[in-house]
Amino acid sequence: MVLAETVASGELLGLDELRDVEVAPHRPERIKGQRFAEGLAIGHAVLHEAPVAPERLLADDPVAEEGRLKLGLTALKANIDSMLEGGQGLAGPSYEVLETYRMFADDRGWNRSLEEAVRGGLTAEAAVDRVRNEHRARFAKARDPYIRERLHDLEDLANRLLRVLAGDQPGQRELPDDTILVARNLGPADLLEYPRDKLRGLLLEEGSAASHAGIVARALQIPCVGRLAGLRDRLSEGDLVIADGESGEAFLRPRPEMLDAVQARMQLRAQRHAEFVALRDTPAITRDGVRVTVLANAGLVVDLDTLDETGAEGIGLFRTEFQFMVSEELPRLQAQTDLYRRVLDAAGGRPVTFRTLDVGGDKVLPYLEVEREENPALGRRAIRLGLDRPGLLRLQLRALLSAAAGRELRVMFPMIATVDEFRAARALMDAECEWAERRGKTLPASLRVGAMIEAPSLLWHLDALLPLTDFVSIGTNDLFQYMYAADRTNPLVSDRYDPLSPPTLRALQDIQRQCAETETPVSVCGELAGRPLEAMVLLALGYTRLSAPAGGVDRSSA
Repeated sequence: MVLAETVASGELLGLDELRDVEVAPHRPERIKGQRFAEGLAIGHAVLHEAPVAPERLLADDPVAEEGRLKLGLTALKANIDSMLEGGQGLAGPSYEVLETYRMFADDRGWNRSLEEAVRGGLTAEAAVDRVRNEHRARFAKARDPYIRERLHDLEDLANRLLRVLAGDQPGQRELPDDTILVARNLGPADLLEYPRDKLRGLLLEEGSAASHAGIVARALQIPCVGRLAGLRDRLSEGDLVIADGESGEAFLRPRPEMLDAVQARMQLRAQRHAEFVALRDTPAITRDGVRVTVLANAGLVVDLDTLDETGAEGIGLFRTEFQFMVSEELPRLQAQTDLYRRVLDAAGGRPVTFRTLDVGGDKVLPYLEVEREENPALGRRAIRLGLDRPGLLRLQLRALLSAAAGRELRVMFPMIATVDEFRAARALMDAECEWAERRGKTLPASLRVGAMIEAPSLLWHLDALLPLTDFVSIGTNDLFQYMYAADRTNPLVSDRYDPLSPPTLRALQDIQRQCAETETPVSVCGELAGRPLEAMVLLALGYTRLSAPAGGVDRSSA
């Protein structure tokens, strides 16, 4: 304060001529974050501004304020409904995320808290701000990532409601050309309001790859980097920035040589993509005549659209948990059956391997009561939760059997750590088949049941496991992080191991050898299979079935 007053009065020698100079960051900076959506983008920073705190706190007429609040909530929900009806050209994961967002707007607890705050004498704006702060204080302490991401959706809803109450109806926002949008965090509806043709990239201070903003960014193919600490304080509106969705970095006010290097990388990416497109329909056969099957990973029905675009031969891993995570209550049998049937229909006869529910750890269901765990990644998750709550797993298996009536069904159980766990899970599948037969229901034409190799303990018990399975799939993401005791989502330790190091290669080689000896089909699913160098190493080890993220299928095929 003393310095500010001194500068204002001009008492310091030589400061008179600096009064009109704006103090702003001007040096080139590099900030390390996390990759939320792959890609490269160069543009000018545009700050996403959230509504300011309300100026008037106490209501002169509480009844009138309650009426304003109800009108605002109605207008907010109508705006989201108009987006869902197709007015914004939404599809796929963007649509499904927005459906979840609409559910949050209907949340009875949120609506009731707002009404009680207004009836207590606050203005509508002050009520929204108060409830938002209460949610922030409560959820910010939660360790569960799902709950923290839900807080971001509620904050975004509160911001949109404040805009409605201020008379600013949410809708399409204007942007200059070549925009890199910068925000602390961003809700899916706010992101979808920005024109896609002008939005080049997205930089966030918070969030996660599993956040709704990250899902929508990947669906729109917008490079997105998050977890950029202090980002907004280190740049100004209009600054030239680079969003590097390959390395998970942001470059602020880059030097000319850095710009040239990134532009060269962008040209190379465009050239390589064109080459991949030209090779899309070419069979994946090595020079010595070995046929390689390239599959895609998916978690949404819309992901199956990428089969034709990338040339993938099927789905090697369909994650079933997304349907459970976006719902406020346990999906009923019919809802699960309908989803799995849609997936099989969309695959058009191509193989689909369903992974049973993989929740727990960093994926928590809001309606499933679980005990707090000190180390959830090593706690009751995936198949452990399914076996502890067999009703949950049997319901899903029943839905899968019903959806695949008369067709091939491939099911694999995640996070198998012991042979007994697989036996118990397979027994539940057999029990569901017997239940369906007794009731005269049509069973799948063929049923194949497999296990995911993600726990290092299986590396020394494959001789007992493989004869019990119809196939196995290696989840490299979890297997390697457990081998090295390094959380792959933690930027402080995620680079502490090399996926092509001798320990990992020896483990992969041993799995492939034992599968070959027992004639057990084996595939590799995970990011490893979607990177060209790593894919070549897998081929050299004898793997001929790779399942990669959609963005890595064409690179693996090439």
